[in-house]
Amino acid sequence: MTVRDISGLLSLIAAILLPAHDAAAWDYEGHYVINQLALASLPTNFPAFVFTPAARERIAFLSGEADRWRNVSDLSLKQDNAPDHYIDLEELNRYGMTPDTLPPLRYDFVGQLAVFRAAHADKFPPADPVRDAAHTANLVGFLPWTITEYSGRLKSAFSYLKAYERAGGSSSEIANAQANIIYLMGVMGHFVGDGSQPLHTTIHFNGWAGSNPHGYTTNHTFHAWIDGGYFRKTGGLKVESMVGKIRPAEHVGTLVQTNGIFHVVVDYLAEQNTLVEPLYQLEKDGKISGEAKAAWQERHFLKRNWSKAAKCWGISG
Repeated sequence: MTVRDISGLLSLIAAILLPAHDAAAWDYEGHYVINQLALASLPTNFPAFVFTPAARERIAFLSGEADRWRNVSDLSLKQDNAPDHYIDLEELNRYGMTPDTLPPLRYDFVGQLAVFRAAHADKFPPADPVRDAAHTANLVGFLPWTITEYSGRLKSAFSYLKAYERAGGSSSEIANAQANIIYLMGVMGHFVGDGSQPLHTTIHFNGWAGSNPHGYTTNHTFHAWIDGGYFRKTGGLKVESMVGKIRPAEHVGTLVQTNGIFHVVVDYLAEQNTLVEPLYQLEKDGKISGEAKAAWQERHFLKRNWSKAAKCWGISG
């Protein structure tokens, strides 16, 4: 497999494995399954070291790593990490943006937000400093950039692994390069998995927010219920039942191309956002109560999202 082939596959991985705010997207069990499904999507000629039992387990374990970074009350870590887990797509309208007009580079986006807010300060009241100690309340979220950037890191890691292999690198250097790839694949999988949870793409991330003409739930336990409570009540997760439904990973273009990694990821997140209201409607109709008669439709709804995440991880990696 050439470096170019690997580069394309890595971009695919991030797109397959494609928190709302301070809530986690999927419990650890869900993220674990998504990374396992993503590995199942990779072609058989993908570098063999990622398919060893130890590597598979490591990649699956690392699916929970970005949520583990919440285990300390460090404001710098919270500011750096929290916005990477979500994007409130409805908020883009306030800035005159749409998913199609988002810039592929993170700090271009940050700059556009800052310029707009400065020009329209009356529309953006300051956040409560007590509740927003980490200064993240007014951010739209950075999930598509996070996934794209991890894809770039992964491409770099595969590139220098190939250089070590071709230039006579030591066994230690090659092993360390492979270990770095496994780490990046695992962590990237977390963020792509976040994107498959529709509540990580919306202002309605934990109960319906604002105008609510359809009477959707405003219960702040809703996010946690979708993340894992529902599946625990309805029999847990069975990876084997979903592996056969995963489509193989595909190549995508470079960052600046219209079919490139950033646009693939944004399209993936926008598609998940269209599922927000149907998800709330299922709750309103009593179809995600976890009772036996209602369980099948919702399990299919959520497991389909995991399959999309697994495909996106393979695309963007």
